[in-house]
Amino acid sequence: MTPEEPELKNGFEPKLETEQKQDPDPETMAVPESKPAPEPATIHVTSSDPEAEEPNETEIQSNESDKPEPNEQNANRPTELQQTKTFTMRELLTELKTEEGDDAASTPLSQQSPQQQQQNNAAMELIDSVTSTDEEGRSRQRVLTFAARRYASTLERNPDDYDALYNWALVLQESADNVSLDSTSPSKDDLLEEACKKYDEATRLCPTLNDAFYNWAIAISDRAKMRGRTKEAEELWKQATENYEKAVQLNWNSPQALNNWGLALQELSAIVPAREKQTIVRTAISKFRAAIQLQFDFHRAIYNLGTVLYGLAEDTLRTGGTPSAKDVNPNELYSQSAIYIAAAHALKPNYSASI
Repeated sequence: MTPEEPELKNGFEPKLETEQKQDPDPETMAVPESKPAPEPATIHVTSSDPEAEEPNETEIQSNESDKPEPNEQNANRPTELQQTKTFTMRELLTELKTEEGDDAASTPLSQQSPQQQQQNNAAMELIDSVTSTDEEGRSRQRVLTFAARRYASTLERNPDDYDALYNWALVLQESADNVSLDSTSPSKDDLLEEACKKYDEATRLCPTLNDAFYNWAIAISDRAKMRGRTKEAEELWKQATENYEKAVQLNWNSPQALNNWGLALQELSAIVPAREKQTIVRTAISKFRAAIQLQFDFHRAIYNLGTVLYGLAEDTLRTGGTPSAKDVNPNELYSQSAIYIAAAHALKPNYSASI
């Protein structure tokens, strides 16, 4: 039994919702393995024709004018980060050329430090080296590459533009989604690590950018999942939970962030020493419950609550001992688990063991 996947909030719409999978059948109760797969922000590409030089149908969203408002995450995978302006590919190319011309006339010298230039060049090299095996992937990556150049150009003129840093991080995160796990140049982890650096810079400049903390946590979670149940993974899961906590502190009305926070805690509980596990599991339960209180029909959080209660019941039986007055009987935990999982299936009848 596996928990539902986390969703990526407010982003270009790709990287956060649609890559998630896995939802067990309530009838086959096995110890739940939490495998949250946060989704990165996504860029919408309506045209997949790699031959078209300037596909008019391809759109990329940008939030250059105003910082994104804290919004609830949408459906599956890197959910959409709310952007305020939409560009077609032709408009994007035109704007890039215009900006480059203006920059040459008004600010001939970059405002970036040599270190910043080096970091941004490294990020662009990573994005430029991403290749895809199908036409749709190539078209999608081409849009991401243009977007990255646009944000790099903006940052040359204003290194403190946290919106550009944030959007560039989303582009890196989405590019990582276009790379297979066995790729070595660039690796998915390299792109996610670079995205994390951009989120870090953006939040240093704007500590109230809750969407950045949210998507940063998803990128960290993706990196943690690549490392199995290792000490390095444990540290990454801890970082992810800290960023989800910051996102919730900045926007308490976010059931998605609470759900993802619970999933990260569930993953962490599978790695830490046994003496710490139950405390972390109970904290995860509280996050799922909080998400459901904000959105009573949030089937993902309801399902995840069912799986974590089932796992807690299994652990309680396995460790044995007489439960204290404050502990719930394992049979009661099993009963609650079945109720929540059944409720999730009722809300989304097409749940299957492979969601």
